Amino acid sequence: MKGYKTPIHAAATWVRRQPPKIKIFLAVITALAALVFLRMVVEDHDSLFVVAEAAHAIGISVLIYKLTKERTCAGLSLKSQELTAIFLAVRLYCSFVMEYDIHTLLDSATLVTTLWVIYMMRFKLRASYMDDKDNFAIYYVLIPCAVLSFLIHPSTHHHLVNRISWAFCVYLEAVSVLPQLRVMQNTKIVEPFTAHYVFALGVARFLSCAHWILQVLDTRGRLLTALGYGLWPSMVLLSEIVQTFILADFCYYYVKSLIGGQLVLRLPSGVV
Repeated sequence: MKGYKTPIHAAATWVRRQPPKIKIFLAVITALAALVFLRMVVEDHDSLFVVAEAAHAIGISVLIYKLTKERTCAGLSLKSQELTAIFLAVRLYCSFVMEYDIHTLLDSATLVTTLWVIYMMRFKLRASYMDDKDNFAIYYVLIPCAVLSFLIHPSTHHHLVNRISWAFCVYLEAVSVLPQLRVMQNTKIVEPFTAHYVFALGVARFLSCAHWILQVLDTRGRLLTALGYGLWPSMVLLSEIVQTFILADFCYYYVKSLIGGQLVLRLPSGVV
């Protein structure tokens, strides 16, 4: 029937018309509902970390496919990849000197893949790189993260340099996707593989954030005290939440586009 709207489309239209404060409120309510659902359904909350890493791996796989099969890096931010490589390298160093575990192996694999992506974008597929759209100045995030890591870092028994490095990679990870969002903001049209990759990052970061929050609840706050005292425990949680909400708006339009059967994601003005 002409003019008929599905309930999902009608709800999406209603949400889009709401003022920013209402949208933020709805996003918070949705996130809380998702957390409650995960806490009730998932028995072992540590498995959320595994699922988060799996989602990240899927995103990287999509990125690899795009670069190898499509032979183009259009729509991708080289600066985001470089920021990712920086925080992964720092985190890998911290893993080796502070707590060598499964995260070390996962970060090693992710760093190698990220360096390969950077190589492909810089040399093999340079002609398709949208340099004029990737115009986010990375020192806007590098300098604040460095300063913040000097001011607020773990209070554990590790060497000061290691503690500052740990804080730096936590802060940088939270904002490393900003250049990618700027590229999408500049182009307004996001092709499928890039959209899938960024959405996978959003899912991974939400699950990682949920993992942290549920761990805090499960341990009744003991996890926070184990991280040290002062502002650092709160900053860790805040960084996880920031990572999630930075991508929340994009993920909303991604799902909306997917439901509508659109292969190419078109972002309205003001999104991301």
